[in-house]
Amino acid sequence: MILYPAIDIRGGKAVRLTHGRFDAETVYNDDPLEAARSWVDAGARFLHVVDLDGAKAGEPAAIGHLREIVAGTGVPVQYGGGLRTVAAVREALRAGAERVIVGTAALRDVDFLDEILAAYGPRVVVSVDVRGGKIATAGWTQVTDMPAADAIRRLHDRGVASFVYTDADRDGALEGPSLDDVGTIAGAVRGRFLYAGGVGRLEHLRALRALRQVNLSGVIVGKALYERRFTVAEAQAALDGK
Repeated sequence: MILYPAIDIRGGKAVRLTHGRFDAETVYNDDPLEAARSWVDAGARFLHVVDLDGAKAGEPAAIGHLREIVAGTGVPVQYGGGLRTVAAVREALRAGAERVIVGTAALRDVDFLDEILAAYGPRVVVSVDVRGGKIATAGWTQVTDMPAADAIRRLHDRGVASFVYTDADRDGALEGPSLDDVGTIAGAVRGRFLYAGGVGRLEHLRALRALRQVNLSGVIVGKALYERRFTVAEAQAALDGK
C-alpha cells in the first residue's frame, strides 16, 4: 500500500476542507508547489492533487499549478477536479499528470467515459465520492440516491479498473475511516482503489492495512500530514506493516 499525500488547491493555495465543506476551509500553504516539495523531501513517492475550484466549477482551474508540481518534484502526480470533457483530460495529461481522476461525469456521460478509456485506459481513475453511503456530486455539494457499490459496479461494466473512494463525511475530520464501509467497497471493486477520508493517526493506517484487502492499493492523507500528526515516513511504514 502506498501513501499519497494530498494537495488540495483552492484560490491558488494549498488548503483542506472539513467534512468536504467549502465553508470550512483551512489554508496550509500559500504555494501548492512548496507543499508538494515538502512531502517529496519527506519521502513521498506519489502525490494526489485536487483542483477544488475546478471540481466546483466543472472545468480545470489549476493546470498551471499541476505543471509546476510535476516539474518541481519529479514524482508521479495524479490530478483531478473539473475534468469533465475529453479536452480537459487531455490537457491534464499533457501538463504532466501520470493519472487523471474523473468524477461524476463518468457516470452521467457514457460517451465521455468510453472515449477517455479508449484513449488513455490505465491512466484514468474514477473518483467515487460518498456522503451517507450515497454518491456526492458537484464538488461534494450535491448528493444522489445511488449507493457507492452500485456506482462502482456500473463503472466496472463500462471498463473502469481504478478508483478513488472518498468518504466526504469524514474528510478532514481526523476521526478515522469506517472500516466496514471500506470493506464493502473492497468487495465491490474488481480492480484497484485508493481510500481517502478522515485518517488522523497512524493507528488508522494500520487498521486499513489490517483489512488485508489486496485491491486496496493506497491511502490518501492530507490534513494529518499538514498538522504533523505523523510524518510521511511514519505513515508509509505503517502501511508497510513496519
